[in-house]
Amino acid sequence: MYQLHDQGTAGYGVTQFSDLTPEEFAAKFLSSRIDSQVEHVQLNDLKAAPGKVDWREKGDVGPVENEGSCRSNWAFSFAGNIEGQWFRKTGQLFDRSKQQLIDCQLMGGGCNDVYSTATYLEIVKMGGLERGEDYPYVAKRQHCQMNPSKIVATIECAVILEEDERKQAAWLAENGPMSVGLNANYLQVSFDFCSLLSQFYRSGINHSSETQCPPADMNHAGLTVGYGVKGDVPYWIVKNRWGESWREKGYFRIYRGNGTCGIHQLATCAVIDQ
Repeated sequence: MYQLHDQGTAGYGVTQFSDLTPEEFAAKFLSSRIDSQVEHVQLNDLKAAPGKVDWREKGDVGPVENEGSCRSNWAFSFAGNIEGQWFRKTGQLFDRSKQQLIDCQLMGGGCNDVYSTATYLEIVKMGGLERGEDYPYVAKRQHCQMNPSKIVATIECAVILEEDERKQAAWLAENGPMSVGLNANYLQVSFDFCSLLSQFYRSGINHSSETQCPPADMNHAGLTVGYGVKGDVPYWIVKNRWGESWREKGYFRIYRGNGTCGIHQLATCAVIDQ
């Protein structure tokens, strides 16, 4: 039934979320709002984007993780972006602490799943991020236990990229994975067709309509690690944090080119000292 309401090549079926009602799914795994606090930049003087890019193949992306019962996809998204930027600088990929963000961020944070670009500013104030092994993930908010002597990843600032998917693809090809906000709730139409994308979708390229998946209703965060074309269908490759058993080994593909589900509206990246 859900296949009929998707314009792409998405395949639907039983997933680990199938036993939840749409309301339960949204409450457990999706956020209530998206926030924007960082400077917007225009993307100019970019090289032509190659036909496909996958930063996983270049060692820029860490393993898929599972956020568990803590709605912390925002922390995984930002930390993943910073991991990628530091990989490009040093050639080494280290897990950065998501738990530090959950525990220590003053503006939001916790398990409330608010994708606020002010997180980048909080990271600057904290001095950077510890390694994940030094401040491990426990899927709940605790008192801040940050140890400044163990900070290993600093950033200077961050930018929000121009809302042009052609330019964003060229930028990603040059600069690595980007943190993105998008609508993954899909509860806004009758019969809950949109919600069931995340809850039941298993593989393929999602191309929900604007009616099914309103771009303005962003409530989730991911890490865009690449893009490509299947047949004549362009797509983004996005890393999620619901474990490797979800969708395409923890990743999903979404149509690229018309702002499907708001995927282009809040693409961000940390800026580190080069």
